[in-house]
Amino acid sequence: MSKLKLCSGAEAVKKLRRRGWKVARQNGSHVMLVKEGYLYTLAVPQHKELGIGILRKLLQQSQISIDEFNEL
Repeated sequence: MSKLKLCSGAEAVKKLRRRGWKVARQNGSHVMLVKEGYLYTLAVPQHKELGIGILRKLLQQSQISIDEFNEL
């Protein structure tokens, strides 16, 4: 398993959109992403750099592996 590369909130949204997630709305500084068939609505903060914990939680909820996310 490789190391998770940190990225900004905007980059994370772009990567998740490539995996089929759609922007539902923006509430303040958080972009809400939805995908049919998934239980979670992902809330991605629009920070210059997302913390490792936030990224890990987003990957867990979206069921994307670290390697897949790094490649996107």
